[in-house]
Amino acid sequence: MRDSMLPNGIRVLRLSAEDALKVAESLWYRHTDDTVIAVAQDWQSKDVLMVANMNREAVIKTLTTGMVHYWSLSRKKLWLKGETSGHYQYLIDFRIDCDGDALLLRVYQVGNACHLGTRSCFDARYVNKVRLDTGISEGEP
Repeated sequence: MRDSMLPNGIRVLRLSAEDALKVAESLWYRHTDDTVIAVAQDWQSKDVLMVANMNREAVIKTLTTGMVHYWSLSRKKLWLKGETSGHYQYLIDFRIDCDGDALLLRVYQVGNACHLGTRSCFDARYVNKVRLDTGISEGEP
């Protein structure tokens, strides 16, 4: 395992190619385009930032570089989170779910995670893109 540092001494997780391959081969790529589900979580606040898909190549690139890569289901290509926005995600830690078909990525998020400009894709109270008046103020569970 090789680490690099972010501000305030935060360590980015980077595995050797051999260890990354072991992890990638242990997963069950059963979702669309032979992917696993990836849940990005802020490493410090524990807020869920976004959910995306990762194919084998995205898993290996993420684990070896420490920079989160995903598989775009719509564009059918690998993408580095932040490659156009500058809102990168650095891998701090990860977990594999009990079925091996999903990853929890604990990340250091630069800027906003959501393409709509919010910190998290789960910030707004929308269901099917319809705003609901729940009577709950922002910040309440």
